Amino acid sequence: MWDFEHPPEMARLAERYRIHSAMPSRCAAELADGTADIGLIPISAYATTPELAILPGCTIASLGRVRSIILVVKHPDGIQAVRRVAGDTASRASNAYAQIIFRKFLGVEPEFVLHTPNLEAMLDDCDAAILIGDPALLALEDKAARFARTGQHLDYLDLGQEWKRHTGLPWVSAVWAVRPDAVAVSGLTSASIIDDFVRSRDHGMTHIEDLVREWAPRIPVPAATIRTYLSTNIHYVLDEPCLAGMELFFRYAAECGVLPPAPQLRFL
Repeated sequence: MWDFEHPPEMARLAERYRIHSAMPSRCAAELADGTADIGLIPISAYATTPELAILPGCTIASLGRVRSIILVVKHPDGIQAVRRVAGDTASRASNAYAQIIFRKFLGVEPEFVLHTPNLEAMLDDCDAAILIGDPALLALEDKAARFARTGQHLDYLDLGQEWKRHTGLPWVSAVWAVRPDAVAVSGLTSASIIDDFVRSRDHGMTHIEDLVREWAPRIPVPAATIRTYLSTNIHYVLDEPCLAGMELFFRYAAECGVLPPAPQLRFL
């Protein structure tokens, strides 16, 4: 979102787009009900909103360890013994990935219960908890301190790393999705929209240090963690390996009954 939030492009883009922020699951809901025209959505939402098209080029993915999507396991016998999982209400895709990992790769089917992202409350109720985003990063930073406070050993599993280990493919968390009917009446061409988003992505990738300075005061983790996250943990290009990872995710999700069969990938 670099160009949308920083000059010199910010003023020009403000004439073309009205931007507001929401949690990933809410972005998907707004696209589904037509209150938004473009949104960064969990890829799981593509399976349930077949009228959407994917904006090519941009993604939120990981080629290995992602850090911001973790499964915290309380059960002393490890992940194989988990029977009840607290899923984060903020993300549909992470919960779907976790269910695939349990069912397809581990052969177990724990119950999933949605929770607000509070690790202690989640683990009071369940054997394991899924955290995404800032709560996941904060939980990893607090790992040693929590053990010192409680003496309780927890396993912190990186779901992006687990997916890569089992499939050899990138973890794809989100894509920009578009309502084609809205584009048709907007007066903007598909090519110009794609160019706006890809250029913004590219400019953001050249301003990692500026983003670190912006975000370090907003989230209580070291600047070095934010830098590594933005420059190493996250992959921003919707390339062929990511598309293969998405297609495998949709196939496994349908086979496991986690999601309905997804339509063929359709691009703006």
